[in-house]
Amino acid sequence: MCSNVGVRWSGQELGVERDDALPGLARLNNLVRSVQTPEFAGLTFHEVLAKSALNHVPGAAKSLPFGWTINPYRGCSHQCVFCLAPDTLILMADGRERPLAEIEVGDEIYGTETQGSYRRYVRTRVEAKWGTRKRAYRVTLADGTVLTASGDHRFLTDRGWKYVQPAEHPAQRPYLTPNNRLMGFGLGRFSDSVRSLDGRAVKTSSDLRVVSVEDLGVDIDLIDITTGAGDFIANGVISHNCFARQTHTYLDLDAGRDFDAQIVVKVNVVEVLEKELRRPSWERPNVALGTNTDPYQRAEGRYRLMPGIIAALAASDTPFSILTKGTLLRRDIPLLQAAAERVPVETAMSIAIYDDELQHSIEPGAPATAARLATVRAVREAGLPCAVFLMPVLPYLTDSREHLERALEAIADAGATSVAYSALHLRPGAKEWFAAWLARTHPELVPRYRALYGAGAYAPKEYRRQLAARIRPLIRRYGLDRPRLDPSTGIPATRPRGASGVGALVSELSPAAAAALQPTLF
Repeated sequence: MCSNVGVRWSGQELGVERDDALPGLARLNNLVRSVQTPEFAGLTFHEVLAKSALNHVPGAAKSLPFGWTINPYRGCSHQCVFCLAPDTLILMADGRERPLAEIEVGDEIYGTETQGSYRRYVRTRVEAKWGTRKRAYRVTLADGTVLTASGDHRFLTDRGWKYVQPAEHPAQRPYLTPNNRLMGFGLGRFSDSVRSLDGRAVKTSSDLRVVSVEDLGVDIDLIDITTGAGDFIANGVISHNCFARQTHTYLDLDAGRDFDAQIVVKVNVVEVLEKELRRPSWERPNVALGTNTDPYQRAEGRYRLMPGIIAALAASDTPFSILTKGTLLRRDIPLLQAAAERVPVETAMSIAIYDDELQHSIEPGAPATAARLATVRAVREAGLPCAVFLMPVLPYLTDSREHLERALEAIADAGATSVAYSALHLRPGAKEWFAAWLARTHPELVPRYRALYGAGAYAPKEYRRQLAARIRPLIRRYGLDRPRLDPSTGIPATRPRGASGVGALVSELSPAAAAALQPTLF
């Protein structure tokens, strides 16, 4: 998910503090500040004061060998669906229309809100503005209004909010089709005084039927804004803030393609954790780190939260496990060795792809496969257990016998204690992201993936059976299906007694377990 490197940080290197970087965080009373740094252009760190550190995993015992997690970072971003062309006209509070490119944070514009049984025009302010390059679509209305937007933008119709384009599978969300009627007054049709618009019910007199939605076939610069009302008037029609959120909706965040562009940092997580671990009710169950967001992602190079977390867990006699893609784990090997003298400690490295070109394409921000294997080797040489999560296995990309054998040979050579694997799981949000990547890089596989995942998020049982028949003999051949024995004692030396964390997840993970772990893995 995230790469990490040893980077020097200093106060002088912190960039400008940003109040507008993440609109949803303005609703929190525990936000300390939002900062950017020149070393990581495009990343924003949002420092918050956490109220709790330990998170209970509901029903985990049914599919996972741990019931508690700690996530010092919340890696997430704005949805990558920034929406409208810069020349789109926005209705200002003074009745004028101004191009979206000229709109600034703080400007007063018109939006709408539901009051009783009616949706009415109200004044609102622009809270944030940002942009990117995305695939563009042209929406033409019967009155001549033309709108250029991304496929994920939403407009208000007489039948509710609808996206410009369907999802990979149309039933997943409503989208514009010919003769849908948009709500508003149409481009250039507003001539009443601004006072008469305040509080006025939204009624459509112009012919705002959709005539066509055309794929322009090119990526162009698009812009989105966030308003206090949640919408705004664009080219005379009501346009929604582009937050098609799958998770973290309270903060206006999701886990889309830019998952690690906005990182929420719980700067006080160690202090909070220490207090929670001192509670008489704490029974010291196994705690897992890395099952939601990677604890050794790039932000850890600055904030150094993991040493305090490791020390607190060990001091309280709480066993723990760590799942990561981050090679920064090597920094804390001495701390993990010390902790292992008191409590069971397990580690696991997520390494899914053993083709350098494919790995860079699908994980451009993650450490290289070779660097992660070297980290596995370093952990094992330090006498600590380290499993490898060979997941997700990507159908028709990394599931060949040749790729799997190359992977397992490399894993065994690094000294890993065991391997866990599962087929790709595509939940909403990740599914759209992966479909877009697949269409760009391997369009020939799109029909085959539709056949596999058209009915849901999981690969079919028959595919999983075939994958198991291919990979399980290889896992056994390389001795990665069971703990290795200490030659001096003849007892398992690669898994601490009583282990019940990520190291206990060997062989094939159930779909439920894979789904629970995949935010870190993919």
